[in-house]
Amino acid sequence: MAYEHKNILDTDQFSKEDLDFLVERTREMERLVEQNKAFGILEGKLLASLFFEASTRTRLSFEAAMERLGGRVISTVGFQFSSISKGETLYDTMKMVEAYADIAVIRHPVEGSSRIAAGAVKIPVINAGDGAGQHPTQALLDLYTIISEKGKLDGLTLAFIGDLKYGRTIHSLINLLRHYKVHLYLISPPELSLPESYKKGLSGFPISFEESEDIKKVWECDVAYVTRIQEERFPDHKEYERLKESFKLNKELILASKKETTVLHPLPRVNELSTDVDDLPNAAYFRQAKYGVVSRMTLLCLSLGVKF
Repeated sequence: MAYEHKNILDTDQFSKEDLDFLVERTREMERLVEQNKAFGILEGKLLASLFFEASTRTRLSFEAAMERLGGRVISTVGFQFSSISKGETLYDTMKMVEAYADIAVIRHPVEGSSRIAAGAVKIPVINAGDGAGQHPTQALLDLYTIISEKGKLDGLTLAFIGDLKYGRTIHSLINLLRHYKVHLYLISPPELSLPESYKKGLSGFPISFEESEDIKKVWECDVAYVTRIQEERFPDHKEYERLKESFKLNKELILASKKETTVLHPLPRVNELSTDVDDLPNAAYFRQAKYGVVSRMTLLCLSLGVKF
């Protein structure tokens, strides 16, 4: 098939055929990494790492991915260290970056900013999270993690737990999962339920879902995807304080499951996932981070049109 996505801006752009292709190519990249054959694939290429919002995992994951491919990285972290703090527009910033780098990855607190960035330049742009919008590369690595951990997607039951209203990782992953025959339990307080737009977006796809406030629904699931309550997205901090401890997964709860429930979390965690889960073999969130590097290595190559 022809893979035609130079920019990666949201999960709506991917078809089921695209996802099958990306899983296949990521498996190949993982094989190359294991055989120490990936270094040098992007030699001579330069990545601009533009993180105008706080990040540890995503930024380091992209930079590690580029370095492991033999490419190099230039970066800016935070508004205070960029010319945007002086009033420069994102458009002008991106026009300058285009002169320096071959590809750019951007995280920005304003929803839709990655599309503005991509519209300003001819180099590939990858969205690393834009406000409460989407986080497509996290969703792609999550999809690859589930397939790698469970061996398949069709036929699985998954629980999404926590902040389904503001959680961009959940918004993005659900958009990918709708292409598969899976069942979702959407577990959250009513105030943090999945936005109607995303629920309506599942219509006509093989996916099915039901909403619940019962954390014990996890016992019926093959995968539990846990997220923190997104404090920084709340317009009213009192509302955050009221909801911040709505759910917590611990070892006792997971061990009581009827299934071998794989636990995922995009991280960082606060208090929604107990550290006593960490030593369980089905705790996959640190492996999830490892899958993230090979997934992003694959995406960097494909966006640049470099074969491997």
